[in-house]
Amino acid sequence: MKIAFFDTKPYDKPSFDRFGEQNGIKFKYFETKLNEDTAELASGFDGVCVFVNDTVNAAVIDKLVDLNVKVVALRCAGFNNVDMKYAFEKIHVLRVPAYSPYAVAEHAIAMLLTSIRRIHKAYIRTRDFNFSLNGMTGFDLHGKTVGVIGTGRIGKAFINICLGFGMKVLAYDKFHDTELEKSEAVSYVSLDELFTSSDIISLHCPLNDETYHVIDGDTIKKCKRGVVIINTSRGALVDAEAILEGIKSRQIGAACLDVYEEESDLFFEDRSGHIIDDDILARLISMPNVIVTSHQAFLTEEALANIAETTVNNLVEFAKNGQCPNELCYRCGSAEDCKLGKCF
Repeated sequence: MKIAFFDTKPYDKPSFDRFGEQNGIKFKYFETKLNEDTAELASGFDGVCVFVNDTVNAAVIDKLVDLNVKVVALRCAGFNNVDMKYAFEKIHVLRVPAYSPYAVAEHAIAMLLTSIRRIHKAYIRTRDFNFSLNGMTGFDLHGKTVGVIGTGRIGKAFINICLGFGMKVLAYDKFHDTELEKSEAVSYVSLDELFTSSDIISLHCPLNDETYHVIDGDTIKKCKRGVVIINTSRGALVDAEAILEGIKSRQIGAACLDVYEEESDLFFEDRSGHIIDDDILARLISMPNVIVTSHQAFLTEEALANIAETTVNNLVEFAKNGQCPNELCYRCGSAEDCKLGKCF
């Protein structure tokens, strides 16, 4: 099976080469992202392998179908970059529903600790032999209330870490986790209560019509003054302009952002020699209480291996049976829920 691999980075190749060779899957790596202009590169391939900033809209799907491409293999869990309704009965879409939830959860905690304990500032100061502690005062996590929006695998891993710090946990999810619901240490609440009662809010939910800009100007006004916002999920969960205004007004105490709504032309690339046209991102990065990382929460050796192994297994299963347990349903977004088409 031949697969055109788009938006390739050096850290992608070792794991995909290893699992591909073991299973008879041959990858051709392209550094360019998949979009309407580059879809022709998939000519002669059985499928394409894409990441979060590749575009799989109606026009791209039509071009892939014309090229006789049968499958789109997402090497990620999110699929908001795919027009699932248009893909239905035209092309198969597979995903990696879980890789290492600990990778993302631990990165969220790392950003939080870095921010509130001023570790990033201390690192810069001490390299200049400045050992002053002025402006370095942080606060304890123990006893603080953290609001977690989304209690899937990653959200649950994040919650368990927070409990280890002795934090109080408020959770929101349309679908309650049975284990967490039974726990006396975690309380499922409404979104309004979560916003008004949390010292820290962390996002671990998918991006869809209901969660788009779940953090916006109105919700920020409901929050405690000085709230810390963490987003390691999808950029468009947060209205970046509202975050900026919240920081300027001192309503938001700090923001830890691993994702950004307009990241597709910026993240994963070296832009150090360029002028950034995105004024909102530039201003956010300039703020002393904002930490931005470039969508790297997933980037651990364990997660990369899990992603490659699951992606390859998905392709092998599809090649053998014409379907795959991790194939996406265009309505519910999960083959696990619709059992390969029951909800159609």
